[in-house]
Amino acid sequence: MCPVKMVRLSETRGLTAIAVFAFLVVGSPAAVAQNPILNPNPIPAPLLAETSQAPPSSVAPVFQIDPEDVGDALMLHQRYQAAREAYSKADPTSRVWNKLGIANEMMFNFEDASRCFKEALKLDRKNANALNNLGTIYASTKQFTSAERMYRRALVVEPGSALIHKNLGTDLLAQHKYKEGWESYQAALLLDRHIFEDVLSLRVGNPIDGPDRGAVNYYMARGCVRAGQNGLAIDYLRRALDEGFTNPRKIVADSEFASLRGVSAFEQLLAEQSLP
Repeated sequence: MCPVKMVRLSETRGLTAIAVFAFLVVGSPAAVAQNPILNPNPIPAPLLAETSQAPPSSVAPVFQIDPEDVGDALMLHQRYQAAREAYSKADPTSRVWNKLGIANEMMFNFEDASRCFKEALKLDRKNANALNNLGTIYASTKQFTSAERMYRRALVVEPGSALIHKNLGTDLLAQHKYKEGWESYQAALLLDRHIFEDVLSLRVGNPIDGPDRGAVNYYMARGCVRAGQNGLAIDYLRRALDEGFTNPRKIVADSEFASLRGVSAFEQLLAEQSLP
């Protein structure tokens, strides 16, 4: 479980990227026209030959493909090394530096990723994505105070980001600031009641260990209960118990989990822990 890692390629121009990737994989328009899967009504070969012949005096069209679009398409298919090479050929905007940093982070190149995010911020100090992503680098290397500073700067720019509130909450919990961390989780939940659903996806490592991870799971469970996601809440509680952060008696005494009483999976969890 890695709730810190919220790196998303939010600036990807999805449809354009997919179209570019399709062109790169499938080939030319003529190849598409003759492909029975991509084109159920292929142009007959003689007609295709006639229509694709350019007049002797004309110049064949040249397709200009934006390297940034190519990088976005490659990122969608998790081809991070190739994406990094594509982004390096694009115009060095703040947005491109941020994406280049993401590609490096996905390859565990934290030092290069940090450098890219900082370059993005040199060009645009208010790039909330770069601020958030630099925060995840600091969190991954256990520099939690620096990570907190980045997340708070990002929230000044984008206060309505549930993702950044959630990242800040996790970072605060790692610093044993449980009350503040829970408040950040609540803020994230108010903005997006489904914000905890994808937290379990491991992206680039888990910077939180032992009891700290148990605390994160426990407060995640609270957030899920408030969002009506009982099944996910019980999963988080199981993890919190396994990490030794809490025990069945404390869970039963916590009014946040009152709505779980009578739920078979919750009762089974308590029974497994030998609660009298």
